[in-house]
This record gives sequence, structure tokens and C-alpha cells, in this order.
Amino acid sequence: MKIENIYFLILGVLLLFVISGCVSEQPATTGSGQSAPAGECDRACLENFADRYIEAMVAHDPLSVPLSDNVRFTENGVELEVGDALWATASGNTDFGIYAADPETGQVGYSGIVEENGTRVLISFRLRILDGRISEIEQIVGRDRNFSGVDNLKEPDPVYARILEPSERRPREEMIPIADSYFAALERADGKRPVPFADTCNRMENGVQTTNNPELGAGMGGGYNIMAMSCTEQFKTGYFKFVTEIRRRHVMVDEERGMVFSFAALDHAGNIKQVTTNDGQTHDIGQLSPSTLYGGGLFKIIDGRIHRIYTVFFTAPYGMKHAW
Repeated sequence: MKIENIYFLILGVLLLFVISGCVSEQPATTGSGQSAPAGECDRACLENFADRYIEAMVAHDPLSVPLSDNVRFTENGVELEVGDALWATASGNTDFGIYAADPETGQVGYSGIVEENGTRVLISFRLRILDGRISEIEQIVGRDRNFSGVDNLKEPDPVYARILEPSERRPREEMIPIADSYFAALERADGKRPVPFADTCNRMENGVQTTNNPELGAGMGGGYNIMAMSCTEQFKTGYFKFVTEIRRRHVMVDEERGMVFSFAALDHAGNIKQVTTNDGQTHDIGQLSPSTLYGGGLFKIIDGRIHRIYTVFFTAPYGMKHAW
């Protein structure tokens, strides 16, 4: 794994996560803001669509999967024709995949690894199924090898696939505010806004664990290693003040697995050269030009607490708006 700029690792503290105006009280919706009829496609049906979608993409054959006549497809925030982008370059699938299914809105989310012209790349996408056909495709592809642990990923953490006990679950109207509290606390972070992290919380960004990982941030200046800290400890520092705005959408909820699937764009205005953490220390910020990290992924929520954060992101033009 090669990491050339620790900024990408720090700012990527998400996300998960790209349209402004999402509030935690809003229900999860599709990109068009509409819900599919409940029960039209159950969990097994939705996950099968995700598998068939990947197979069709690897085969470069859009006709091998049922698509709506007016299907919308975006990759990395740009609207394209089905058959373009990763559809033209995907060369193989892998066994690494995390699913989130939301029968209530007729959507499935997937985060995994595929091969692109023989090179492993990270992918995170959502599909909307309507009348037995894919009507919406929204995907993020992480191709940047400068910040990627894709080659070290062997199999997903089993916690993602675990079906929760009924006592561990929360209804979607509670899960979305829990997920959104992460972004609310991260945006212009002061370390004082609460996030219900579990003691076991860990965050994975582009295949790199960016919490509880002292080895990763060992080269940070002044001996201050935020990557060695837990999710809770990191947020209490107030270190992430340089994240100036976050535009996020929580697009689906898997209540049985306890997952919220989200997209977000994290802006860094480039004019914050230093931050003072809540312990009084001052730290230089290495990224001094405007930049946006744009990504998609999921939160694993058990018994009302965030246990895992998994995201795939890429570096976008500053202030880039999402197509949905």
C-alpha cells in the first residue's frame, strides 16, 4: 500500500457519503425521491440483481441484465450511458462484497472489489429495482492507487453480513439520524457534537483502516497520531475542523442487517492552514488547495451505536455537485 498524502486519509474520514439539503428527519429515498412498492423484490431478489449487474458489467453486455427503458447511470458523479466507463473496462469480479438490501424502497447497495483491465479497484453502488428492472444505477469507483488498501483486502468483516437480533435493531427513522450524526459532528468539527460510536467502532476508507491503527499515522508531525485513536477519541479532538462542508444523502436502510447506505461529498476549502485541537496543540494541515472527497458506503449500526464505517471515495473537483 502506498500513501503519498496523509491529508487524503484524514479528510476521507467518511464516507461515506452527495447532494445538499439532506436532513436526519427525512426518510431514505431513491435518487429520484420516490419509493418502490413494498415487497416487489425481497432481500434475495435484490442481492441477486447486484450479482447480475456485476456479471453484466464484467461481460460488457448491458442486454444481459433487465434495464428500464429510461434507466439512469452515473459513475463518480457523472451521468453516462450504460455501457460506458467501468462497463467498458471491467475485466473480472472477486469474492469481496458487502450487501445492503432495502425492500421497502426497492434498492440494493453493494461495496466490493472488481478488476479493471486486470487491476483491482474498489466499487460502491446502489441499484433501484422497479417493475423487475433496474431503473437507477449510482456507483463510485475508487481507482486512486496513492491511497488504497485494495490489495490487502481478502474478505469482508463478517459483522457486515450479520443479521441482527430483533432486540439489536432500530427502525429506519432512528437509523438515519444516527448515521447523519457522524457527518454533523465531522463538518467544521469542534469535538463537542455527540456521535453514538460503539467501543468496537472502526472505519475503513478505500480499504485502509483509519482508526485504531497506530502504524498508519506514525509519520505525522509532532508525534500526534490521530490514526491510532478510536472513533470516539478522534472526534473529541476537534482535529477535523478543516472539513468545511459535507453534502450527504442517506439513500437506503437495511433494518435487518443494521446498515445505512449513504453518499457524501466532503469539502476542504484549502484556506485552513492550521487547527488547534481541544488539548491546546496546534497542527499544520498539509492540503492547502480546495478539494472535495466524494464517496459512497455504509454504516453498520447495532443496538443504536455505530460499529463500522466503510467507504469508497475519489478526489473530485472542489465543490462538485452530485448528479442525483
